[in-house]
Amino acid sequence: MRKADVQSTHRSNKTICLPFSQQDYNANVNDPVNFRKCIDDRIKLFPELFPPEITNGYQMKDIYISKKQSIMIRRIQIDDTAYTIRPSYLMPYLTGIVDEIEKGLFMRKFNVPFWALSYAFGKDPMYWYRIEQSIGRNSIVGTTIKNSDDIPEHLGADEKHTRILGDKVYVATTVGNECILGASIAKDAGEQSLQDSYKVFKDEAQYLNPAYTPTSVNIDGWKATRNAWKALFVSVVIICCFLHVFIKIRDRAKKKYKDIFDQAASKLWDCYQAENKTTFSQRIRRLIEWCQKNNMPSVIANPIEKLRQNIAAYKVAYDHPNAHRTSNMVDRLMQRMDRHLFNTQYFHGSMTAAELSIRGWTLIQNFAPYNPQTIKKLNGSRSPAERLNQSRYHNNWLHNLLISASLGGYRSPPQIPIQ
Repeated sequence: MRKADVQSTHRSNKTICLPFSQQDYNANVNDPVNFRKCIDDRIKLFPELFPPEITNGYQMKDIYISKKQSIMIRRIQIDDTAYTIRPSYLMPYLTGIVDEIEKGLFMRKFNVPFWALSYAFGKDPMYWYRIEQSIGRNSIVGTTIKNSDDIPEHLGADEKHTRILGDKVYVATTVGNECILGASIAKDAGEQSLQDSYKVFKDEAQYLNPAYTPTSVNIDGWKATRNAWKALFVSVVIICCFLHVFIKIRDRAKKKYKDIFDQAASKLWDCYQAENKTTFSQRIRRLIEWCQKNNMPSVIANPIEKLRQNIAAYKVAYDHPNAHRTSNMVDRLMQRMDRHLFNTQYFHGSMTAAELSIRGWTLIQNFAPYNPQTIKKLNGSRSPAERLNQSRYHNNWLHNLLISASLGGYRSPPQIPIQ
């Protein structure tokens, strides 16, 4: 979604999603006094789910019955704007009941195809396809991150090569705190195209926090990626991924020069483990000397020489201890993306459809629960988004996602809490 699409989505989304059980909602929706009390309670608990203007107060507006679900839906008016209140047990556009859909949608975390969901859970494949796409209309940053101060300071970024109807495209991916925070499709790997795609992350982050700018971003060294990030965030520190140096040597030398490779790899990682800039520089110089003395093959010597020539881009990480020196976090998350795209045999529709699909998949990855062993290991944190926020709105992951996506994720907390 480009900037205009993001703004259009925000303007058109006037739906506030609030945590409600079906029983609690049905007991209160028909009584304006009780329903107002329910809303007031939720404003005090979760002000970030409402538009900032809620501090000015609101009026109960009208009520109508949904033809799709035969459920009463209420609207409120804030200033001159009407907002729909949707309980979290209902899907967007009232396409279904969350508890009847969440298990099928959870299977998308593991790339179960839509026809299989149709076979196991009913409906037709297009129904499940549209459900996933509807989730992709929400802001990834605004939905994933509850508080504006929690947008990660240190990021990782890379492009996933894929195809739309056979034509090569790239998914410009931004990650932070183990969550995918940006996934936008670029038509090519050129600087302008990548800048436009990464700008979607910037727009969503700065909508949540207008003053936001990342301190650092780890990339693989592609010049167009570097230039795109510097154009978007002038002060961001670009950190080149040390792991990519090792990977380049490993892929070319491990089999052909096995004994030599083991020695070179050991010395290379010894450089990485240096305690400070001075030691790092010294170890790189010694590694270069070792390569020259032992007449290392070019597949080993050349990447190490290139590392020496660009050493400033690697040393800068020592100025930011919490920055990512390698792309491990990006690679882990993009491996899931790679499996997803391979299983779907890549994209088969328009650019817009592809964008919505990858965004919907991204939010499912951020909110779908970990396996029980991981949850136990993480002291009860059930998903990447919950781990980042240290809180959840609802025990059911899909309820939690939909509540987090109130107003499409394009909202900010009121400056003055409701009294």
